[in-house]
Amino acid sequence: MTGLLADKVAIVTGGTSGIGLATVERFVAEGAKVAIADIQDELGASIVERLGDSTLYVHTDVTDEAAIESLVAATVERFGKLDIMFNNAGAGGDPSSMLEVGSEGFDKTLALLTRSVLLGHKYAARQFQSQGTGGSIVSTASAAGIQGGWSAASYTVAKHAVVGVVRQAVAELAPLGIRSNAIAPGIIMTPIMARSFGVAMEEAEPFADFLAERLGSTQPIGRTGTADDIAKVATFLASDLADYVTGVTIPVDGGATAVTQGTFSTDVVAAAAEYNQR
Repeated sequence: MTGLLADKVAIVTGGTSGIGLATVERFVAEGAKVAIADIQDELGASIVERLGDSTLYVHTDVTDEAAIESLVAATVERFGKLDIMFNNAGAGGDPSSMLEVGSEGFDKTLALLTRSVLLGHKYAARQFQSQGTGGSIVSTASAAGIQGGWSAASYTVAKHAVVGVVRQAVAELAPLGIRSNAIAPGIIMTPIMARSFGVAMEEAEPFADFLAERLGSTQPIGRTGTADDIAKVATFLASDLADYVTGVTIPVDGGATAVTQGTFSTDVVAAAAEYNQR
């Protein structure tokens, strides 16, 4: 590692597993102090024990505005400032089709995937402004935030809205020296992804291996993605290397959204069903 984030303080929401955990580990390795925000308290405690004093775990339900405000305050109290906000927490949301979706499921999905990102911007930007510094905000969008057909209606709408938050942030926050960018992962095997296909948490890693073997060759780059593929791009966007980059959504999908998707969406569902029947 190169100390790319030396002397930086970051928050990573959804930081106890998957993309969030990979990013926490990479941020720490690059010299950052990191507040890990999640609702998986035992996992959070174990990660802090493993990574040491450069980390802090804060129980945070990102659908609760007061919890996000408290998260920022706890981070600053512990580490003295905030430089980076990674709005990453999420889940699959309401799986209903557009013909079946209801208000309750849709609202819960947007609260988790979109409103939390907007409020993460709000409280991080207020802290940056009070410090008299700029800062970097990174948010997890999705290939489903760029194209239709990757997921269910609620998730697709919510992730498209994340891209909108990032663009609006340029208009309002760029004059304050605050950058906002998003990452749009493609098929990245994480526990959340496994659950969305009905795979038990303890089977997430074997399922990822199965899916990589079965479907990697269908991707333009020849493999499925990993959580660390996303963490590396998050590290770049968080760092000073990206100090003239704001308002962009970077697909990290092996080229999938650059070409016609073909049958991959149905292939992955079929593969998951086959796996679960083993």
